[in-house]
Amino acid sequence: MKLLILSSSTGGGHDMRASALLNGWNDHGHEGCISRPLDDGFLAYRMGAEFYNLIQVKMPWFHQFYFRFLEYANLHRRASTILGTSRFQQQVRNFCPDLVLSVHAHLNHGFFDLVSKASSKSLKSIVYCGELADGPGFSRHWINPKVDLFVGPTSETCDAAVKRGMSTEKVKNCGLLLRSPFYAKLDECKRVSCLKDLKIDSSQPFLLLATGANGANRHLEICRRLAEARINIPVVALCGNDLGLKRKLTEFDQNQGLRVLALPKMGGEQMFHLLHSALCMVGRPGAGLTSEALACGTPMVFDLSRGVMPQESNNLNFWKSRGEGVLTMNDPNLLPNVLGQKIPSIRIELPSSPSELILLLEALGSRDD
Repeated sequence: MKLLILSSSTGGGHDMRASALLNGWNDHGHEGCISRPLDDGFLAYRMGAEFYNLIQVKMPWFHQFYFRFLEYANLHRRASTILGTSRFQQQVRNFCPDLVLSVHAHLNHGFFDLVSKASSKSLKSIVYCGELADGPGFSRHWINPKVDLFVGPTSETCDAAVKRGMSTEKVKNCGLLLRSPFYAKLDECKRVSCLKDLKIDSSQPFLLLATGANGANRHLEICRRLAEARINIPVVALCGNDLGLKRKLTEFDQNQGLRVLALPKMGGEQMFHLLHSALCMVGRPGAGLTSEALACGTPMVFDLSRGVMPQESNNLNFWKSRGEGVLTMNDPNLLPNVLGQKIPSIRIELPSSPSELILLLEALGSRDD
């Protein structure tokens, strides 16, 4: 059975979920592929995706306007108005899928219609929405009553979909969709070994500074303030693909006395053990990062400096509804004060694999209706 997954590299959560699903699908003996019709398509769409990522890093507050423009512009609601589709449709014809699944709000209307037109057989359509709860950033484009299945990671997501027009019988809660190491039980020997490989003392708590796939972070400002406040706690700073940031943080460690370990982009297993070991994690409330923290029960301090994206508000709403509160900072200089407070955490137990979602897809693909 063949599964076509539609994704986009706007943010990092979409691609993370797409890759996680593809790996699980392949593990069940099926064939799949990921297509990014916005990132690889018409020039204006590519520029739009790049602009999304740019303002996520530089000025998240501007998403309050960009998100609303995308909500009402209807750029991809109808197949007839989508530009530069020949390459995408040829990809569909070559792959000939049995199922098409979107992990992105703007890919489950017009692009579903394009897949259907290019396909030589009838196929089923599915939406996997990664939003953790309802809120101002829950896009209306997630909702397409014509699809065969809407899947969410939480009951709050599914309730939001029904409230917005999805029929109840088409909506399923299949839990968080994460990289494969997050479905494993914590093994203490593996944790110690992983931290040793990263040159981290497994017996000593540390502060984890996280960054999204596009490098949205305030690591340097935070480290400067921690050094000024003489906070005696090691810092592990994730730098992603930003080698310049990694170099600056390493130099800062040498010059300021604050113990900072700057690390490049982490794999799933490394991130799993870091989250299980950290005293707390500081990062923006993106769905991908927040979901991984939820799977590990990691205490979170949410960095809201430079403003809050509407999509991030959804995840904050989930944290507020499930936990004992939410701890945020609007300025990196405030972190020493925040660390003196009780840092809340939420734990969501995961099964041993994303098998519930896979089984649903298999059943849907085998259904003849």
